[in-house]
Order: sequence, then structure tokens, then C-alpha cells
Amino acid sequence: MYVALVHKDPDSDFGVSFPDLPGCVSAGATVEAALHEARTALALHLEGLKQDGEPVPAPRSIEALLDDPDFLDDRRDAILTPLIAPAIASGRTTRINLSIDTGQLALIDQAAESAGMSRSAFMVSAAVMRVGE
Repeated sequence: MYVALVHKDPDSDFGVSFPDLPGCVSAGATVEAALHEARTALALHLEGLKQDGEPVPAPRSIEALLDDPDFLDDRRDAILTPLIAPAIASGRTTRINLSIDTGQLALIDQAAESAGMSRSAFMVSAAVMRVGE
């Protein structure tokens, strides 16, 4: 899991950068959207490094980052510094049979509709976000 810096300039969306991965950035209209996009950006960036035969930098601990003057300078304007895990996707979908309480399913459907997502996309999104906590 990588440390991410979330920045917000007055006339822009929220931006996310990764101190251990220069050039890996994302943005979103809300912090939540920016962090969601950051997981995808992180996964794509790491995959790109692998495909290009470049080494994948190991994530540094918070303690190690705090010893880095560049990180301290970048962090000065950051809103928060969460740990982010890359989104995991194989590019293939699989149909599954799932048993769930009908009342809980109704809550999932309401939340999915509120988020403008399908039930499947919402459930995957919830799981992926949980893994990244």
C-alpha cells in the first residue's frame, strides 16, 4: 500500500499523487472520487512499469517518508495522506450466485442507485474500497 497525498487548489478538483511513484496522479471532484480514481491510476501505473520492464518501487513507510525532505515539502500542502492499495482487476467478469437477506439487498440497491451504479458495480466498489482501508 502506497502513501497518497491529496491536494486541493482553490479553482481545481482534488488531486492525488504518490511520493513513491512520480508521475502517478489522479483527480476527482470530491475527495472520495479522487481516491477512487487514485486506486485505478496506481494499478495502471504499476502495470505500466512492469510492462516496460522497469522496477516497481517498494512503498516506503510513513517513518521513512517523514525522513525525506521532498516528502515533507510536498506534504505541507496536502489535505491528507492515506494509504492506498492498487485496484485489482483481471479484465474478465464472472457471473456468481449470491445469497443475501432481502432487506440488506434493498439497502444495497438503494445505495447503488444513489451512487448511479449497478448493483454489481456498487458491490465491487464497496469491496475494493474496504480492501484499501
